[in-house]
Amino acid sequence: MARYAYRQVDVFTATALKGNPLGVVHNAEGISDSTMASFANWTNLSETTFLLKPTHKDADYRVRIYTVARELPFAGHPTLGSCHAWLEAGGKPKGEEVVQECGVGLVRIRRDGKRLAFAAPALKKSGAVEPETLDQIAHCLGIQPKAIKASNWVDNGPGFVAVMLGSRAEVLALKPDFAAMGNLRIGAIGKAEGGEIDFEIRAFVPGEGVKEDPVTGSLNAGVGQWLIGANLAPKRYVAAQGTALGRAGRIYVEKIGSDVWVGGDSVTVIEGSTTL
Repeated sequence: MARYAYRQVDVFTATALKGNPLGVVHNAEGISDSTMASFANWTNLSETTFLLKPTHKDADYRVRIYTVARELPFAGHPTLGSCHAWLEAGGKPKGEEVVQECGVGLVRIRRDGKRLAFAAPALKKSGAVEPETLDQIAHCLGIQPKAIKASNWVDNGPGFVAVMLGSRAEVLALKPDFAAMGNLRIGAIGKAEGGEIDFEIRAFVPGEGVKEDPVTGSLNAGVGQWLIGANLAPKRYVAAQGTALGRAGRIYVEKIGSDVWVGGDSVTVIEGSTTL
C-alpha cells in the first residue's frame, strides 16, 4: 500500500457545496484497476478520477474515470475537476491549452481566468430517437409523449439520450420512475424564460448508482452540439443543473468555429491524502 495525494473538488460552481463533487487521486501509477474501482465505489461519488502520466506525446496528463459501478471513457465534470486539481497541484501544460488523455482520446481544455472549458468530443451516437424508446422515456418520466417537443441521442461515452420539454417548470416538476428507466440515461431539458440562465437540465442515471446526477458535463456537451446544430439554442448560452437537488450548477456553453466548448468553475473543498 502507498499514500497518494487526494483532492475533492466541487465542479460547475464557484460556491463550494453547490456543484457536483469529484474525487481526484494524484500520481496514481501503481494502483491496480480493481483498487481504482473499489475506491470509486467506496467514495460513493458520481465519479472518482485517477491522474496518471500520459502515454500520448501531445497529452499533458492521462485520467481514468470511474463511477461507483464502472469505468467511463469520458465524462465532463471529471474532465474539468481533474484539470483543476492537476493545475492546482502544479501541473504545467505543454501549450496554451491543456490536453487530457482519456478513454475517448485527447480532450482539449482551455483556460479563461479560473474557469475551464473542454472541447466537446465527437458523438458516438446521435440522431433520431426510436419511437419505442421515446414511449419508454415518457412512461418513466411520468409525462405524456406529446410533452416531448424534441429529442436526440447525445452519446459521447456515457450513453445519454436527451428530450426537450416545454419549459423549465416542466423539467423541475418531473418525478421519474427509476425502476422503469432500466438502462436508459436520460437528459431532460427545458427553456428558461428570462433571468441569468437559458435552459434547465436534469440528468437521470440510475444505472450508475446515482439516480440523478447533480451536474453533468458530458450530457451538456452532447446537448450543446445538438441544440446549437439544430438551431434550438444560440451559439452561446448558460444552463442550470442541480436545482431539483438543492444545487446551483452553472454550465457555460459556446460554439467557436467548429468546436462546442463546455465550461464551468471549480472549487477545491478537501485536500489531503489517501492510502491505497
